[in-house]
Amino acid sequence: MKVGIAGFGAIGKVVARAVDQDIDGMELVGVAVRDAEKAKNAMGFLSTPVPVMDAKELAAASDIVVECVPKAAFMNFARPALEAGCLFVTVSGAGILANPDVVDIAKSHNARIILATGALLGLDAVRAAAEGEINEIRMVTRKPPNALKGAPHLVDNDISVDGLTKAKKVFEGTAAEGAIGFPANVNVAAALGLAGVGAENTRLEIWADPALSRNTHTIKVDADSARFEMTIENVQSEENPGTGKITALSVIACLRGLVDPLRVGT
Repeated sequence: MKVGIAGFGAIGKVVARAVDQDIDGMELVGVAVRDAEKAKNAMGFLSTPVPVMDAKELAAASDIVVECVPKAAFMNFARPALEAGCLFVTVSGAGILANPDVVDIAKSHNARIILATGALLGLDAVRAAAEGEINEIRMVTRKPPNALKGAPHLVDNDISVDGLTKAKKVFEGTAAEGAIGFPANVNVAAALGLAGVGAENTRLEIWADPALSRNTHTIKVDADSARFEMTIENVQSEENPGTGKITALSVIACLRGLVDPLRVGT
């Protein structure tokens, strides 16, 4: 299976290494980035450097397109990939929420979208519970202040997270609203909404907590089939503190599950 990667940063480079060296049955055929020279200079770890392509070229060359770009560029890569009939693997639940027509595009071109969600545990259970009746889903995200700086909600509402000495709640609302206000931070909340009762019906709190060194998410689900609560503490990526290391690993696990003879989890 030929794999193209859109974005070559904290997630893209880790995924590229795995496809290049560690996933049998997959071949890295190209990357798409804004800065071609920077990407070429960063390819030293690959067994063979791959070409830098634009979005349409990447889609034409690939069976699978892995999307690791900022939310604002999501459709630049989603549309060409889906229109080419590719399997589109993304970590951007926020991108899907902001562009719900991607599902119709995929359907009309016999393509598929997979939202890789390893940064949030328990979505198998949430999806199973959603086959019955879910009464309530709540999520509380707590991150070190440096992981939230620059978020549109903070900028628009003049909320500062500098110099905090105790935890500060910076947002409370729905997962849909959180995905707009914190597009680089709460893809997990968007994924939770998509897996369960919808982002508009999923409650979300976001806290800036100077006592933390990890990005922490707790979800609570009350359903007719089960009641459960889960917490995950994700180590920050070196390149982007808003992204956990496990996010890239979730994409790798997703890709491996496409070729392995045994896949564990729904």
